[in-house]
Amino acid sequence: MAADHIELGLALLQKRAHDASAQAGWWFDKPTGVCLLTEVRNGTRFGKALVAEKLCLTHSEVSEGMEGHRKGLMDDKLPHRPALEVELADAIIRIADLAGALNLDVAGAVVEKMAFNAVRPDHKSEARFAPGGKAY
Repeated sequence: MAADHIELGLALLQKRAHDASAQAGWWFDKPTGVCLLTEVRNGTRFGKALVAEKLCLTHSEVSEGMEGHRKGLMDDKLPHRPALEVELADAIIRIADLAGALNLDVAGAVVEKMAFNAVRPDHKSEARFAPGGKAY
């Protein structure tokens, strides 16, 4: 039952993030009149470059979070919150937007991956702390 709630919540987040991005015009190039969603969904060379760009923008949010954490900063836009917290939120929003653009089932993948990780041998404490195990 909890997995259903997680999946539903993530699916709703994905839809809302992508819809907000599309409504704000991030998936339309006004100067050229090109619908970037069409390019991405058709898998054109330009569309593939757009996916790469969106992935790099997600990475930049994570890097900004690292820098905020390293320096112990509060966020500059939401000053009552730590920068790490806000930048992680930004990364999640970017991921949800891209997943929505590509019609991916990230919500289902998260639920499946969490279930897999719960039983995978290399994630067990004894395996992690054994010689040659995953330290982090």
